[in-house]
Amino acid sequence: FVGNSTYLDDHGPPPQKVLPFPSQVVYNRVGKCGSRTVVLLLKILSEKHGFNLVTSDIHNKTRLTKNEQMELIKNVSTAEQPYLFTRHVHFLNFSRFGGDQPVYINIIRDPVNRFLSNYFFRRFGDWRGEQNHIIRTPNMREEERNLDINVCILENYPECSNPKLFYIIPYFCGQHPRCREPGEWALERAKLNVNENFLLVGILEELEDVLLLLERFLPHYFKDVLSIYKNPEHRKLGNLTGTVKKTVPSPEAIQILYQRMRYEYEFYYYVKEQFHLLKRKFGLKSHIRKPSPRPEFFIPSPLETEEPINDEEENDEKWLEDIYKR
Repeated sequence: FVGNSTYLDDHGPPPQKVLPFPSQVVYNRVGKCGSRTVVLLLKILSEKHGFNLVTSDIHNKTRLTKNEQMELIKNVSTAEQPYLFTRHVHFLNFSRFGGDQPVYINIIRDPVNRFLSNYFFRRFGDWRGEQNHIIRTPNMREEERNLDINVCILENYPECSNPKLFYIIPYFCGQHPRCREPGEWALERAKLNVNENFLLVGILEELEDVLLLLERFLPHYFKDVLSIYKNPEHRKLGNLTGTVKKTVPSPEAIQILYQRMRYEYEFYYYVKEQFHLLKRKFGLKSHIRKPSPRPEFFIPSPLETEEPINDEEENDEKWLEDIYKR
């Protein structure tokens, strides 16, 4: 007798194989924070280690409607595991829509430096010579393309003022409309998500240490990442993504940017402090660098971690095991 199988009707689909490491990773990359360099590395690593790199061609839609969130989460959740999904998108709560919450990773950088990199990239592109700035900003008028950065800041053009300058925090705050409003609510929600949903948020200024920790925490994805990153051939490719024709604004303009970006800086220094604590925990030394100028309203200093410390209260491997259970 040949008939249709009723196994799925009686028993449902077979249980998904549980992998002994985080098999769902999301890198909701922040624009102009080294993400193109990291994506180049991920393409090499996915072929080397056999994980599923899921990318998106959508670069300019970070906030989604409820239906768009549901559709994206459904598509990502059904991807072949282990997967690493990357896209410029504000934090998504998978569990809200019945999905398994993935492990999040991200990298941020000094907010003023990020803003300046984006400002000139939109106008003049990078060393790849493919005129992607023209592709990304096809409707930009020539007078706008040649707008002096000091004029933009001092005369309070929309591109150089809030809410445009409130850029990094929404990537961690999430999809709620208030996440785009500069203020304490979005800042505190972003901090909470960093603590509860992100395995690691690194800072671009210490990228090699970020890669070292990613290799430690997610070896099935990032094993050998630092050696690949330091390879001269790869460094040539990475150098091509540097923004061209950048100029430095006047001290007065920079001070105004600091004032307008005070919440961004409070978040940046919070993340930097947490990152340095994590480095201390795993015995990484921070290189002493000349501190960047900071607004007077920031009293706490970023932690210097010149010497590794021994933490006897919590076992490092136990800490990683707890992460793997997320």
